[in-house]
Amino acid sequence: MGIKSRLRIMIFLQFFIWGSWLVTLGSYMINTLEFTGAQVGVVYSSKGLAAILMPSLIGIIADRWVKANILYGILHFLGAIALFTAAQISDPSVMFWVIFFNSLVYMPTLALSNTISYVSLESKGLDIVKDFPPIRVFGTIGFILAMWIISLAKIELSNIQLYIAGGASVLLALYSFTLPNCPTSNMKKDKSLISLLGLDAFVLFKQKKMALFFLFAMLLGAALQITNTFGNPFLHDFALNPDYKDSIAVKYPAILLSVSQMSEVFFILTIPFFLRRYGIKKVILISMLAWTLRFVFFGFGNPAGVGFLLLILSMIVYGCAFDFFNISGAIFVEKEVDHRIRASAQGLFSTMVNGVGAYAGAIISGNVVDYFTVDGVRNWQNIWFVFGAYTLVLAIAFAIIFKYKHDNEAMKNVT
Repeated sequence: MGIKSRLRIMIFLQFFIWGSWLVTLGSYMINTLEFTGAQVGVVYSSKGLAAILMPSLIGIIADRWVKANILYGILHFLGAIALFTAAQISDPSVMFWVIFFNSLVYMPTLALSNTISYVSLESKGLDIVKDFPPIRVFGTIGFILAMWIISLAKIELSNIQLYIAGGASVLLALYSFTLPNCPTSNMKKDKSLISLLGLDAFVLFKQKKMALFFLFAMLLGAALQITNTFGNPFLHDFALNPDYKDSIAVKYPAILLSVSQMSEVFFILTIPFFLRRYGIKKVILISMLAWTLRFVFFGFGNPAGVGFLLLILSMIVYGCAFDFFNISGAIFVEKEVDHRIRASAQGLFSTMVNGVGAYAGAIISGNVVDYFTVDGVRNWQNIWFVFGAYTLVLAIAFAIIFKYKHDNEAMKNVT
């Protein structure tokens, strides 16, 4: 089997694991385990905490002491143990610690999978820029397929989803040991601990433009966590209405939500055009407005007629909301910072979005859900409107405060 095919399998399994539980665990905890919204938010906040703490530390280990593919396999074995354990837990406090441990070992594997791919492609004389994106798309395919399997098997409210994720983790761990070795780097050993941890990128906060950008990155990162945590429980609650019990949205909510990931694939392809034509500030504004539409469409949507169309539209605009900020933001950082701290700056961007922002979004959204819950019944329309108002205010503030002049020449090489 060629190296490209082998890497496709690795990336596919990497995101299949996540797709098996990330979107649907909230519904399992709320509907089956009867956790409160705040308790679910705290469990999901573990991902944000792990994204702050672990990737850089694991990166140091992979750079200095343990081959990346070996470390990758060990982490997935540990993740499997955590997932199997989580399937047997019904206490919210214990669930937090187990999912937190899983997040500590899973989040670094996202970066390690990239490292393994880059090293493997380079060793075969292949072009990373050209050959990696078609490999990475198999991660999206794996995530979507996992959601479909969990939904079609009707186990969104069951702990079986965790056993499936754990089984895939074991499979990937075993598979990783067959991948090409990734040698440790002697050059990295000469770098300071501060540099390896990415802390040298904090100098960017001295620049008003970059400080504001990272602040808004954190605030917008909360929006992604909100929809990951409570999108599936929202759709499941329509089952309480007899008029909707046989609808597609109620029977297969994860499949409906998977349209969001399908939309991502399309909007990724439009980013170069929008960046060249409108510039980063307008593209991020479009993202913020798309988040607002995502929540507003949820607020007015339901599983029947025009309401179902609004749910579909909400899934479609998600691709724009996610890609236009996460990917365009990474390109902005790449072009704006000194090349000597490029990697550190990208790490800081990821930490602000997927770490600090995700943690805050999980905690706050859980409390918002509980605030609009009376006698176990959640007023989802008000919940989504609050989130929509949040992203709209964020967009207005960004338009006024963030000053950036679009340089068309600088964006000509965006591909």
